[in-house]
Amino acid sequence: MVQIIALWVVLPLLSIAVALPVIRLVRGPSLPDRVVALDVMGTIAIAIFAAYALTNSKPAFLDAALVVGLIGFIGTIAFAYYTERRI
Repeated sequence: MVQIIALWVVLPLLSIAVALPVIRLVRGPSLPDRVVALDVMGTIAIAIFAAYALTNSKPAFLDAALVVGLIGFIGTIAFAYYTERRI
């Protein structure tokens, strides 16, 4: 039952949820807005990986979600360092 809900409800909703950060990524208006949009997209990607792993009983996708989370965290830290050095 959980797999059916994840497959037919959660995955389409998460796919639709990617549209709002894409709009913010394209329109801006500033660089921090774009970085936050990328961070939100990374979080949604983690949720998509987790739902897919749950649906298909493939725990390897949880490892991929962990990697995406770590890369997103490192990217956010790098951006914060960049903005601090720029001022």
